[in-house]
Amino acid sequence: MRRERSVAAQLITGAIAAGWIGWSGIPLLLPVACLVPFLWSAAPTRAVAAIVSAGYFLAASRGLPQGAANFYGSDLWPGLLLWLAASSGFVAVYTLLWTRKRGWQAALRYLAACAVMALPPFGILGWAHPITAAGILFPGWGWWGLAATAAGLAIMATRRWPAAAIAMTGVWLWSASTWTMLDTPTGWQGVDLELGSSLGREGGLQRQFDLVSTARREAAAGARFVVLPESTLGYWTPTIEGVWRDGLRGTDITVLAGAAHVTSEGYDNVMVAVSGSGGAVLYRERMPVPGSMWQPWRTLFGLSGGARADFFANPVVEISGVLIAPLICYEQLIVWPVLQSMLYDPDIIVAIGNGWWTKGTSIVAIQRANSVAWARLFSKRLVMAFNT
Repeated sequence: MRRERSVAAQLITGAIAAGWIGWSGIPLLLPVACLVPFLWSAAPTRAVAAIVSAGYFLAASRGLPQGAANFYGSDLWPGLLLWLAASSGFVAVYTLLWTRKRGWQAALRYLAACAVMALPPFGILGWAHPITAAGILFPGWGWWGLAATAAGLAIMATRRWPAAAIAMTGVWLWSASTWTMLDTPTGWQGVDLELGSSLGREGGLQRQFDLVSTARREAAAGARFVVLPESTLGYWTPTIEGVWRDGLRGTDITVLAGAAHVTSEGYDNVMVAVSGSGGAVLYRERMPVPGSMWQPWRTLFGLSGGARADFFANPVVEISGVLIAPLICYEQLIVWPVLQSMLYDPDIIVAIGNGWWTKGTSIVAIQRANSVAWARLFSKRLVMAFNT
Protein backbone atom coordinates (compact mmCIF):
# COMPACT_ATOMS: atom_id res chain seq x y z
CA MET A 1 0.00 0.00 0.00
CA ARG A 2 2.82 2.40 0.89
CA ARG A 3 4.58 1.66 -2.41
CA GLU A 4 1.35 2.23 -4.34
CA ARG A 5 0.88 5.61 -2.66
CA SER A 6 4.47 6.55 -3.46
CA VAL A 7 3.99 5.61 -7.11
CA ALA A 8 0.74 7.58 -7.25
CA ALA A 9 2.41 10.65 -5.74
CA GLN A 10 5.23 10.47 -8.29
CA LEU A 11 2.81 10.12 -11.21
CA ILE A 12 0.67 13.03 -10.04
CA THR A 13 3.72 15.22 -9.50
CA GLY A 14 4.99 14.29 -12.95
CA ALA A 15 1.63 15.16 -14.53
CA ILE A 16 1.58 18.57 -12.87
CA ALA A 17 5.14 19.22 -14.02
CA ALA A 18 4.31 18.12 -17.59
CA GLY A 19 1.33 20.47 -17.72
CA TRP A 20 3.21 23.37 -16.16
CA ILE A 21 6.37 23.08 -18.28
CA GLY A 22 4.81 21.90 -21.54
CA TRP A 23 2.28 24.74 -21.54
CA SER A 24 4.57 27.55 -20.42
CA GLY A 25 4.24 29.42 -23.72
CA ILE A 26 7.65 28.38 -25.03
CA PRO A 27 7.15 26.42 -28.29
CA LEU A 28 10.21 24.18 -27.82
CA LEU A 29 8.84 22.91 -24.48
CA LEU A 30 5.57 21.59 -25.94
CA PRO A 31 6.95 18.02 -26.29
CA VAL A 32 7.10 17.75 -22.48
CA ALA A 33 3.34 17.18 -22.70
CA CYS A 34 4.08 13.86 -24.45
CA LEU A 35 4.80 12.35 -21.02
CA VAL A 36 1.06 12.34 -20.27
CA PRO A 37 0.17 8.95 -21.85
CA PHE A 38 2.90 7.21 -19.82
CA LEU A 39 1.84 8.86 -16.56
CA TRP A 40 -1.83 8.13 -17.26
CA SER A 41 -1.34 4.48 -18.23
CA ALA A 42 1.05 3.80 -15.32
CA ALA A 43 -1.60 4.80 -12.77
CA PRO A 44 -2.30 1.83 -10.46
CA THR A 45 -6.03 2.61 -10.19
CA ARG A 46 -8.70 4.51 -12.07
CA ALA A 47 -8.88 7.04 -9.23
CA VAL A 48 -5.18 7.81 -9.57
CA ALA A 49 -5.60 8.09 -13.35
CA ALA A 50 -8.30 10.69 -12.72
CA ILE A 51 -6.04 12.71 -10.41
CA VAL A 52 -3.14 12.44 -12.88
CA SER A 53 -5.41 13.75 -15.66
CA ALA A 54 -6.70 16.56 -13.46
CA GLY A 55 -3.20 17.51 -12.33
CA TYR A 56 -1.99 17.81 -15.92
CA PHE A 57 -4.97 19.79 -17.19
CA LEU A 58 -5.18 22.13 -14.22
CA ALA A 59 -1.45 22.87 -14.41
CA ALA A 60 -1.63 23.48 -18.15
CA SER A 61 -4.64 25.83 -17.79
CA ARG A 62 -3.40 27.50 -14.61
CA GLY A 63 -3.90 30.98 -16.04
CA LEU A 64 -7.69 30.57 -16.23
CA PRO A 65 -8.60 31.59 -12.63
CA GLN A 66 -6.60 34.83 -12.82
CA GLY A 67 -7.81 35.48 -16.38
CA ALA A 68 -11.45 35.00 -15.36
CA ALA A 69 -10.96 37.31 -12.38
CA ASN A 70 -9.48 39.96 -14.69
CA PHE A 71 -12.29 39.55 -17.23
CA TYR A 72 -15.18 39.72 -14.79
CA GLY A 73 -13.52 42.14 -12.37
CA SER A 74 -14.06 39.74 -9.48
CA ASP A 75 -12.00 37.81 -6.98
CA LEU A 76 -10.47 34.41 -7.75
CA TRP A 77 -13.35 32.22 -6.56
CA PRO A 78 -15.51 32.39 -9.73
CA GLY A 79 -12.37 31.75 -11.77
CA LEU A 80 -11.47 28.74 -9.65
CA LEU A 81 -14.94 27.26 -10.18
CA LEU A 82 -14.67 27.89 -13.93
CA TRP A 83 -11.20 26.31 -13.90
CA LEU A 84 -12.55 23.13 -12.31
CA ALA A 85 -15.56 23.05 -14.64
CA ALA A 86 -13.32 23.42 -17.70
CA SER A 87 -11.26 20.42 -16.58
CA SER A 88 -14.30 18.18 -16.14
CA GLY A 89 -14.52 17.00 -19.75
CA PHE A 90 -10.81 16.14 -19.99
CA VAL A 91 -10.81 14.30 -16.66
CA ALA A 92 -14.03 12.42 -17.45
CA VAL A 93 -12.78 11.16 -20.82
CA TYR A 94 -9.36 10.07 -19.57
CA THR A 95 -10.82 8.44 -16.47
CA LEU A 96 -13.45 6.51 -18.41
CA LEU A 97 -10.97 5.22 -21.01
CA TRP A 98 -8.24 4.23 -18.54
CA THR A 99 -7.37 0.52 -18.35
CA ARG A 100 -5.08 -1.57 -16.17
CA LYS A 101 -3.72 -3.32 -19.25
CA ARG A 102 -0.66 -1.63 -20.71
CA GLY A 103 -0.53 -3.37 -24.07
CA TRP A 104 -2.32 -2.48 -27.29
CA GLN A 105 -5.52 -1.90 -25.31
CA ALA A 106 -3.96 1.06 -23.49
CA ALA A 107 -2.55 2.43 -26.75
CA LEU A 108 -5.93 2.28 -28.50
CA ARG A 109 -7.72 3.77 -25.51
CA TYR A 110 -5.28 6.63 -25.32
CA LEU A 111 -5.70 7.34 -29.04
CA ALA A 112 -9.47 7.26 -28.50
CA ALA A 113 -9.11 9.81 -25.68
CA CYS A 114 -7.00 12.01 -27.97
CA ALA A 115 -9.61 11.84 -30.72
CA VAL A 116 -12.49 12.59 -28.36
CA MET A 117 -10.69 15.61 -26.89
CA ALA A 118 -9.80 16.93 -30.35
CA LEU A 119 -13.35 17.05 -31.76
CA PRO A 120 -16.66 18.51 -30.56
CA PRO A 121 -18.37 18.18 -28.20
CA PHE A 122 -15.55 17.34 -25.74
CA GLY A 123 -13.03 19.03 -27.99
CA ILE A 124 -14.72 22.33 -27.17
CA LEU A 125 -12.77 22.11 -23.89
CA GLY A 126 -9.80 20.30 -25.46
CA TRP A 127 -7.01 22.60 -24.29
CA ALA A 128 -3.48 21.39 -23.74
CA HIS A 129 -3.72 18.60 -26.30
CA PRO A 130 -0.35 16.77 -26.49
CA ILE A 131 -0.75 16.28 -30.25
CA THR A 132 0.13 19.98 -30.62
CA ALA A 133 3.76 18.96 -30.03
CA ALA A 134 3.81 17.46 -33.53
CA GLY A 135 4.85 20.82 -34.93
CA ILE A 136 7.96 20.87 -32.75
CA LEU A 137 8.88 17.20 -33.16
CA PHE A 138 8.26 16.90 -36.90
CA PRO A 139 8.34 20.36 -38.50
CA GLY A 140 7.36 20.27 -42.14
CA TRP A 141 6.02 16.71 -42.00
CA GLY A 142 2.39 17.77 -42.19
CA TRP A 143 -0.14 14.99 -41.77
CA TRP A 144 2.67 12.41 -41.59
CA GLY A 145 4.12 14.30 -38.65
CA LEU A 146 0.73 14.29 -36.98
CA ALA A 147 0.47 10.52 -37.51
CA ALA A 148 4.03 9.95 -36.22
CA THR A 149 3.30 11.95 -33.08
CA ALA A 150 0.04 10.06 -32.51
CA ALA A 151 1.92 6.77 -32.87
CA GLY A 152 4.57 7.94 -30.41
CA LEU A 153 1.91 8.99 -27.89
CA ALA A 154 0.18 5.62 -28.25
CA ILE A 155 3.41 3.70 -27.61
CA MET A 156 4.08 5.92 -24.58
CA ALA A 157 0.95 4.36 -23.04
CA THR A 158 2.43 0.83 -23.29
CA ARG A 159 5.30 -0.98 -21.61
CA ARG A 160 7.44 -0.08 -24.63
CA TRP A 161 7.36 3.55 -23.58
CA PRO A 162 11.15 3.80 -23.08
CA ALA A 163 11.71 3.20 -26.80
CA ALA A 164 9.14 5.84 -27.72
CA ALA A 165 10.58 8.27 -25.18
CA ILE A 166 14.12 7.85 -26.56
CA ALA A 167 12.93 8.28 -30.15
CA MET A 168 10.80 11.35 -29.40
CA THR A 169 13.59 12.92 -27.33
CA GLY A 170 15.98 12.38 -30.22
CA VAL A 171 13.75 14.11 -32.78
CA TRP A 172 13.03 16.84 -30.21
CA LEU A 173 16.74 17.59 -29.79
CA TRP A 174 17.24 17.52 -33.55
CA SER A 175 14.37 19.95 -34.00
CA ALA A 176 15.74 22.25 -31.30
CA SER A 177 19.18 22.26 -32.88
CA THR A 178 17.77 23.31 -36.27
CA TRP A 179 15.22 25.79 -34.91
CA THR A 180 14.73 28.98 -36.93
CA MET A 181 12.20 31.76 -36.58
CA LEU A 182 9.23 31.70 -38.92
CA ASP A 183 9.34 34.28 -41.69
CA THR A 184 6.48 36.74 -42.04
CA PRO A 185 5.09 36.49 -45.59
CA THR A 186 6.20 39.29 -47.87
CA GLY A 187 3.80 42.21 -47.81
CA TRP A 188 2.04 41.10 -44.62
CA GLN A 189 2.43 42.70 -41.21
CA GLY A 190 0.82 41.80 -37.90
CA VAL A 191 0.50 44.66 -35.41
CA ASP A 192 0.38 44.03 -31.66
CA LEU A 193 -1.49 46.59 -29.57
CA GLU A 194 -1.31 47.45 -25.88
CA LEU A 195 -4.69 49.07 -25.38
CA GLY A 196 -5.95 46.82 -22.60
CA SER A 197 -9.68 46.36 -22.03
CA SER A 198 -10.53 49.54 -23.95
CA LEU A 199 -9.97 47.82 -27.32
CA GLY A 200 -13.36 47.23 -28.88
CA ARG A 201 -15.10 49.03 -26.01
CA GLU A 202 -13.96 52.59 -26.65
CA GLY A 203 -16.90 54.00 -28.58
CA GLY A 204 -15.36 57.25 -29.78
CA LEU A 205 -14.39 57.60 -33.42
CA GLN A 206 -11.04 59.09 -32.41
CA ARG A 207 -9.89 55.58 -31.49
CA GLN A 208 -10.73 54.41 -35.02
CA PHE A 209 -8.89 57.37 -36.55
CA ASP A 210 -5.83 56.48 -34.47
CA LEU A 211 -5.98 52.85 -35.61
CA VAL A 212 -6.32 53.93 -39.24
CA SER A 213 -3.15 55.98 -38.76
CA THR A 214 -1.41 52.90 -37.35
CA ALA A 215 -2.38 50.90 -40.45
CA ARG A 216 -1.20 53.65 -42.77
CA ARG A 217 2.20 53.75 -41.02
CA GLU A 218 2.60 50.04 -41.72
CA ALA A 219 1.66 50.67 -45.35
CA ALA A 220 4.33 53.36 -45.58
CA ALA A 221 6.83 50.77 -44.33
CA GLY A 222 5.91 48.45 -47.22
CA ALA A 223 3.02 46.35 -45.93
CA ARG A 224 0.22 45.50 -48.32
CA PHE A 225 -1.86 43.52 -45.82
CA VAL A 226 -2.03 44.78 -42.23
CA VAL A 227 -3.42 42.44 -39.56
CA LEU A 228 -4.85 43.94 -36.34
CA PRO A 229 -6.03 42.06 -33.23
CA GLU A 230 -9.40 40.61 -32.31
CA SER A 231 -12.03 43.25 -31.36
CA THR A 232 -10.04 46.11 -32.92
CA LEU A 233 -13.02 47.58 -34.78
CA GLY A 234 -15.57 47.09 -32.00
CA TYR A 235 -19.02 46.64 -33.58
CA TRP A 236 -18.88 46.37 -37.35
CA THR A 237 -21.35 48.98 -38.60
CA PRO A 238 -21.73 51.09 -41.76
CA THR A 239 -20.27 54.04 -39.82
CA ILE A 240 -17.11 52.14 -38.85
CA GLU A 241 -16.79 50.81 -42.39
CA GLY A 242 -17.05 54.38 -43.69
CA VAL A 243 -14.35 55.64 -41.34
CA TRP A 244 -11.92 52.96 -42.47
CA ARG A 245 -12.84 53.17 -46.15
CA ASP A 246 -12.24 56.92 -46.15
CA GLY A 247 -9.09 56.57 -44.04
CA LEU A 248 -7.55 54.02 -46.38
CA ARG A 249 -8.57 55.69 -49.61
CA GLY A 250 -5.58 56.41 -51.78
CA THR A 251 -3.61 53.44 -50.47
CA ASP A 252 -3.34 49.92 -51.86
CA ILE A 253 -3.46 48.18 -48.47
CA THR A 254 -6.06 45.86 -47.03
CA VAL A 255 -6.59 45.71 -43.27
CA LEU A 256 -7.69 42.48 -41.59
CA ALA A 257 -9.06 43.17 -38.13
CA GLY A 258 -11.34 41.67 -35.52
CA ALA A 259 -14.85 42.96 -34.87
CA ALA A 260 -18.27 41.96 -33.56
CA HIS A 261 -21.11 41.62 -36.07
CA VAL A 262 -24.53 41.85 -34.43
CA THR A 263 -27.27 39.49 -35.63
CA SER A 264 -30.87 38.88 -34.56
CA GLU A 265 -29.72 35.89 -32.45
CA GLY A 266 -26.73 37.54 -30.82
CA TYR A 267 -23.43 38.36 -32.50
CA ASP A 268 -20.63 36.81 -34.52
CA ASN A 269 -17.00 37.29 -33.54
CA VAL A 270 -15.50 38.04 -36.93
CA MET A 271 -12.47 39.04 -38.94
CA VAL A 272 -13.18 41.90 -41.32
CA ALA A 273 -11.28 42.86 -44.48
CA VAL A 274 -11.42 46.57 -45.29
CA SER A 275 -9.64 48.75 -47.86
CA GLY A 276 -10.12 52.09 -49.59
CA SER A 277 -12.92 50.59 -51.66
CA GLY A 278 -14.95 49.24 -48.73
CA GLY A 279 -15.10 46.34 -46.32
CA ALA A 280 -16.93 43.15 -45.47
CA VAL A 281 -16.91 40.28 -43.00
CA LEU A 282 -14.22 37.85 -44.13
CA TYR A 283 -14.44 35.13 -41.45
CA ARG A 284 -16.81 34.13 -38.65
CA GLU A 285 -15.20 32.51 -35.62
CA ARG A 286 -16.00 28.80 -35.47
CA MET A 287 -15.49 28.40 -31.70
CA PRO A 288 -15.84 31.44 -29.42
CA VAL A 289 -14.80 31.16 -25.77
CA PRO A 290 -17.35 28.94 -23.98
CA GLY A 291 -19.13 30.71 -21.15
CA SER A 292 -17.98 34.29 -21.57
CA MET A 293 -18.88 34.44 -25.29
CA TRP A 294 -20.62 31.27 -26.46
CA GLN A 295 -23.68 30.66 -24.26
CA PRO A 296 -25.82 27.95 -25.91
CA TRP A 297 -27.99 27.51 -22.83
CA ARG A 298 -29.63 30.88 -23.50
CA THR A 299 -31.72 29.39 -26.29
CA LEU A 300 -33.20 26.86 -23.84
CA PHE A 301 -34.80 29.78 -22.01
CA GLY A 302 -35.89 31.58 -25.16
CA LEU A 303 -33.18 34.21 -24.80
CA SER A 304 -30.96 35.70 -27.47
CA GLY A 305 -27.46 37.05 -27.07
CA GLY A 306 -23.98 35.60 -26.87
CA ALA A 307 -21.61 34.74 -29.68
CA ARG A 308 -22.63 32.16 -32.26
CA ALA A 309 -20.47 29.10 -32.84
CA ASP A 310 -20.18 28.06 -36.47
CA PHE A 311 -18.11 24.96 -35.55
CA PHE A 312 -17.13 23.71 -39.04
CA ALA A 313 -17.98 26.76 -41.19
CA ASN A 314 -15.51 28.80 -43.29
CA PRO A 315 -12.26 26.94 -42.44
CA VAL A 316 -10.40 28.99 -45.04
CA VAL A 317 -11.07 32.27 -46.83
CA GLU A 318 -9.51 33.89 -49.87
CA ILE A 319 -8.27 37.43 -50.16
CA SER A 320 -6.53 38.80 -53.27
CA GLY A 321 -5.81 35.27 -54.46
CA VAL A 322 -4.24 34.21 -51.14
CA LEU A 323 -5.89 31.39 -49.19
CA ILE A 324 -5.71 32.03 -45.44
CA ALA A 325 -6.67 30.02 -42.36
CA PRO A 326 -7.95 32.48 -39.75
CA LEU A 327 -7.76 31.52 -36.06
CA ILE A 328 -9.37 33.89 -33.57
CA CYS A 329 -8.36 33.69 -29.91
CA TYR A 330 -9.80 30.49 -28.38
CA GLU A 331 -9.41 28.59 -31.67
CA GLN A 332 -5.65 28.70 -31.11
CA LEU A 333 -5.99 26.65 -27.90
CA ILE A 334 -7.96 23.71 -29.33
CA VAL A 335 -7.32 21.26 -32.12
CA TRP A 336 -10.06 20.81 -34.68
CA PRO A 337 -10.27 24.35 -36.14
CA VAL A 338 -6.66 24.36 -37.32
CA LEU A 339 -6.74 20.76 -38.57
CA GLN A 340 -9.95 21.43 -40.48
CA SER A 341 -8.32 24.45 -42.08
CA MET A 342 -5.20 22.46 -43.02
CA LEU A 343 -7.35 20.06 -45.06
CA TYR A 344 -7.69 22.91 -47.58
CA ASP A 345 -3.95 23.61 -47.79
CA PRO A 346 -4.01 27.36 -47.08
CA ASP A 347 -1.08 29.62 -47.85
CA ILE A 348 -1.02 31.54 -44.54
CA ILE A 349 -2.28 31.13 -40.99
CA VAL A 350 -3.58 34.40 -39.56
CA ALA A 351 -3.91 34.28 -35.76
CA ILE A 352 -5.43 37.18 -33.83
CA GLY A 353 -6.48 37.63 -30.22
CA ASN A 354 -7.51 40.15 -27.60
CA GLY A 355 -5.69 39.04 -24.46
CA TRP A 356 -5.99 42.05 -22.16
CA TRP A 357 -7.74 39.83 -19.61
CA THR A 358 -4.80 37.40 -19.48
CA LYS A 359 -2.50 39.87 -17.69
CA GLY A 360 -0.36 37.99 -15.19
CA THR A 361 -0.80 34.66 -17.00
CA SER A 362 0.88 32.77 -19.84
CA ILE A 363 -2.30 32.36 -21.94
CA VAL A 364 -1.30 34.66 -24.81
CA ALA A 365 2.16 33.10 -24.88
CA ILE A 366 0.52 29.66 -25.16
CA GLN A 367 -1.70 30.89 -27.99
CA ARG A 368 1.37 32.12 -29.83
CA ALA A 369 3.28 28.90 -29.16
CA ASN A 370 0.40 26.78 -30.47
CA SER A 371 0.11 28.88 -33.62
CA VAL A 372 3.85 28.57 -34.22
CA ALA A 373 3.70 24.79 -33.72
CA TRP A 374 0.89 24.29 -36.23
CA ALA A 375 2.50 26.60 -38.77
CA ARG A 376 5.79 24.70 -38.50
CA LEU A 377 4.11 21.30 -38.77
CA PHE A 378 2.39 22.17 -42.03
CA SER A 379 5.10 24.54 -43.36
CA LYS A 380 2.73 27.50 -43.42
CA ARG A 381 3.61 31.14 -43.14
CA LEU A 382 2.19 32.82 -40.04
CA VAL A 383 0.95 36.28 -39.18
CA MET A 384 -0.09 37.09 -35.60
CA ALA A 385 -1.62 40.14 -33.93
CA PHE A 386 -2.57 40.37 -30.24
CA ASN A 387 -3.80 43.08 -27.92
CA THR A 388 -2.63 43.03 -24.31
